[in-house]
Amino acid sequence: MSTLQGKTLFITGGSRGIGLAIALKAASEGANIAIAAKTTEAHPKLPGTIYSAAEAIEKAGGKALPLKVDIRNEDEIAEAVAKTVATFGGIDILVNNASAINLTGTLDTPMKRYDLMNQVNARGTFATSQACLPELLKAENPHILMLSPPLDMSPKWFKHHTAYTIAKYGMSMCVLGFAEEFKGKVAVNALWPRTVIYTAAIQMLGDRVKPEYCRKPDILADAACAIFKRDKTVTGHFYIDDEVLAEEGITDLTSYAVAPGHQLLGDLFLNS
Repeated sequence: MSTLQGKTLFITGGSRGIGLAIALKAASEGANIAIAAKTTEAHPKLPGTIYSAAEAIEKAGGKALPLKVDIRNEDEIAEAVAKTVATFGGIDILVNNASAINLTGTLDTPMKRYDLMNQVNARGTFATSQACLPELLKAENPHILMLSPPLDMSPKWFKHHTAYTIAKYGMSMCVLGFAEEFKGKVAVNALWPRTVIYTAAIQMLGDRVKPEYCRKPDILADAACAIFKRDKTVTGHFYIDDEVLAEEGITDLTSYAVAPGHQLLGDLFLNS
């Protein structure tokens, strides 16, 4: 597949950041994008709504369907999937991008925050995949992509934020299970960045991560769209963004840096 023209993507948490970057890249190739996210009114600290995302997608060359969805609610997911199918005729690609983050130690993690992360990350990924799979199984070359890390049981990835790691690894365990369960029928893979990506979520962490140490979401968008063009039999992989691009012949990553030439900060869950 050389283009995503006419393909339909269902993207969770796609009103800003990495999800929106993937949506815009696919839209530039003529894809249809269903944006499933909660934000309908602009937040003072988090710019972007499902409607502003839809407008940007249309300008980029795609067709957009803004859907107000809380992926903690399976009824809202089911309704959104039905609207997507009614509008575009099916679903070719699911991007499980929606995620909640709270990098706190055990004694500083309220159970309310623990529940939120696990409901959005692990449960939301499972529920959205479950709802989309009947449609994906009808598609010619279907894909599910999780924005989640490789599974590494080293204690250092749990020590400082056990609750977040459990929730994020829950998404990755869905990759393991779904890839085997639907082998040959649906490609199920994960994608994770080599370096920290500068998004609104990172901005909310305050001065802990400065933008000049980061790359832009575009690197994940380009890597994701390359994965979507691979055959559905290519499954069960935990891809890293720069490795995917290298396989596509792209090795100069200068343009992806927020501040080209500046030292980059490695992301969580990777040893290098």
